Amino acid sequence: MIEKLLTTQGEFALQRLPKESHESLRAWDAADEYVLQHIETLNLPKTTHVLILNDSFGALACALHLFQPYALSDSYLSQQATRLNLAANNLPESSVTLLKSVDVLPHVFDLVIIKVPKTLALFEFQLLQLRSHINENTQIIALGMIKILTPSVWQMLERIIGKTQTSLAQKKARLIFATLDSDLSPPQNPYPIRYILENTDYEISNHANVFSREKLDIGTRFFLEHLPKSDKYRDIIDLGCGNGIVGLMAAQKNPTATIHFVDESFMAIESARENFEKAFKNRIAHFHVGNCLTDFTENSADLVLCNPPFHQQHVIGDFIAQTMFKQAKNALRQHGELLVIGNRHLNYGVSLSRIFGKANVKLLAQNNKFQVWQARLLRE
Repeated sequence: MIEKLLTTQGEFALQRLPKESHESLRAWDAADEYVLQHIETLNLPKTTHVLILNDSFGALACALHLFQPYALSDSYLSQQATRLNLAANNLPESSVTLLKSVDVLPHVFDLVIIKVPKTLALFEFQLLQLRSHINENTQIIALGMIKILTPSVWQMLERIIGKTQTSLAQKKARLIFATLDSDLSPPQNPYPIRYILENTDYEISNHANVFSREKLDIGTRFFLEHLPKSDKYRDIIDLGCGNGIVGLMAAQKNPTATIHFVDESFMAIESARENFEKAFKNRIAHFHVGNCLTDFTENSADLVLCNPPFHQQHVIGDFIAQTMFKQAKNALRQHGELLVIGNRHLNYGVSLSRIFGKANVKLLAQNNKFQVWQARLLRE
């Protein structure tokens, strides 16, 4: 759905990614509107060095394009949406410099706009990264809807950056203004976090925005118990790979298979790459940052392993899982398999049966919290 964001900076037609046929959500929120109103009152010169962090779909980048801002994100989809929305508003892509979360910031900024992310660890990493790229004159604005601006957000800003002030609430949104205290002694950056994977000698590295950074989560542990082993698997895809543990253990069980790690998070792919290359020093794998399996051709995989996310940023839903299932079907070779783990209440068997056919779907395993489903591809 394309809607227009009306600001004092102009009108901008914006849409979300991935595109949904019955999309009801906008590509911006009240916090974006609030910060753009505030920035307009600052009367900043166009030479102001602006950095935008975690701009969901490019609304802030489009509205502030005259400043030639830098926009840093951990999301491939966010960057693609920014490109799409710049083009839709006849703005050159060169008007915004897109940075990945794993990139090094280029210089000192005059204005930093931080959309507070869902993961506080990512917020912490970004604030620690920022300290050497701001000074006492840098204006720092953190923003979000009130429900996500928990006390931990304020405390983290004051612990790492310096004193904060808050705005009045507006449409359930709020701004937090922070000033660098150069006398502060911030903590050491703890990321990536490392641990030894249980029952193995593999050291696992986890960048800040990776799920379950400090230990193996119980869902993945259950999934690992049911990973298949067979000489028939030539290409195995770890879809939504996170830190890559599932693909790593699939590689151990299937030494002749080629493993493909896929995620839309730059930090996830970097974690998966580090973990695989450390575990298998002379074995080749492929690492794909992208929107599910969009870039994969038909008949390109024998096994897809998937632990789907059930949220996009702060929005909860199964739309990403449904896309993963449909694209997995397209990528699989004849008699290929999709293995999916999910919480019992999600009951992925219904969706898989609709996509693959009921006769081709079975429940492989379950416990009191999780289910593992298998869907096989049998083309006519």
